[in-house]
Amino acid sequence: QVQLVESGGGLVQAGGSLRLSCAASGTIFSIDAMGWYRQAPGKQRELVATITSGGSTNYADSVKGRFTISDFNAQNTVYLQMNSLKPEDTAVYYCNARVITKYTMGLMTGNYWGQGTQVTVSS
Repeated sequence: QVQLVESGGGLVQAGGSLRLSCAASGTIFSIDAMGWYRQAPGKQRELVATITSGGSTNYADSVKGRFTISDFNAQNTVYLQMNSLKPEDTAVYYCNARVITKYTMGLMTGNYWGQGTQVTVSS
């Protein structure tokens, strides 16, 4: 089993900053990619930022230049630094990880989600 534990959400004024963290633990052979998604009330979950084990990143257009996702290879922990926050960034932020687990029969890839952390940006 793999667990993702998120922290760092909260209430901040527009223009402020927050840093989210997500730590992966459990039966991990390696991690292929980690990322952050968010879901605002009444909206579908959307990609915020992802990063692969090779360091390739992908950002939603709405957060480019404001958010930065960190490398996770050292400690299976990924961070999302969020600067210049806007009220439209308000959402529950979810960590995601594509994890490779080693079994006696071989390797298996699984997709895991954290429990979510609330980010609220006031105007």
